[in-house]
Amino acid sequence: MDLPKNRFKAALKAGHHQTGFWNTIAGPIVPEALAAQGFDWIVVDTEHTTTEAFQVHASLQAIAAYPDVSAVVRPVSNDPAYIKRYLDMGAQTLMIPYVQTADEARAAVTAMRYPPHGIRGMAGGTRASRYGLVKDYMTRAEEELCLIVQVETASALEQLEEIALVEGVDAVFIGPADLSGSMGHPGNQAHADVVAAIEEAFACLKAINVPSGILTLNEDFARRLISLGSGFTAIGTDISSLMRDVSALKARMD
Repeated sequence: MDLPKNRFKAALKAGHHQTGFWNTIAGPIVPEALAAQGFDWIVVDTEHTTTEAFQVHASLQAIAAYPDVSAVVRPVSNDPAYIKRYLDMGAQTLMIPYVQTADEARAAVTAMRYPPHGIRGMAGGTRASRYGLVKDYMTRAEEELCLIVQVETASALEQLEEIALVEGVDAVFIGPADLSGSMGHPGNQAHADVVAAIEEAFACLKAINVPSGILTLNEDFARRLISLGSGFTAIGTDISSLMRDVSALKARMD
């Protein structure tokens, strides 16, 4: 059996924009339903959610039923132990939160790779290798692995180019929520200074030919960033969509 292809990584390299959605509700049902909508990518988030590592496995299986939809897993931190587990589960694209320096980006790269180029622990019978059927998995795995690093503070933005150009980093995701807080405007992602910082970051990444991405619930801002070169844009989260629609329904019935 051949090494599974990473459609998300291929689209990044080809410069095709990909529209995504955020899964925060634990369990496989919601990510499966989101995949059925036909988004290009679904984030299975374990940083700001109650989703535990063992639940990610079932979510990956659910999304896999839709071959045109890519799964992206966000670990709780830049932790080699979690990175190893999610890769063994078959996640091919990881989004690492709160990367502050080029050294931290290099640490994530190292955690993604097998020796002699990294520190990923070796296990033969995992879902990633199709339970051992991909015979050359350990020598070829990194060909189809994709590393996204999150840059989400004013301090990290000052080192954006150094972080983005670390060998093995495939894309940079700008985190607007934490960025707003670090800039003194917590929760106000629409503040002019925050918007300017995001747009400058996208311009920088475009200039150095590194794919950029973001999550924004503002549709106009999403379109603006796509026009500035966003390679992968998440346009909503499951819980925000649920609360918005339920609130609107309740208001109509009151």
